Amino acid sequence: MSEQNDELSHRALAMLRAVGERRAMMSGSCEPDLFIDGFACCDQVTAHALAHRGYLRPAETALPGTRVRAELTPAGWAALGMVAAA
Repeated sequence: MSEQNDELSHRALAMLRAVGERRAMMSGSCEPDLFIDGFACCDQVTAHALAHRGYLRPAETALPGTRVRAELTPAGWAALGMVAAA
């Protein structure tokens, strides 16, 4: 996923779908790692970019070294072409 390209890859969209399906956790960190179905996501660079670009966020405060449920932001829902569930 290019920082300069607003188009999301199939992998990035799959990651967002997993978050929207409530199958994802994030680590508490300035570079939050993404875990899907209990496993570390294979592309943490894309996971970091999605978080930094505002597509996903922790659903609650995450202390360093902990994992919390990940959730989509309104931008994440929009990227999936869905109305925000919030």
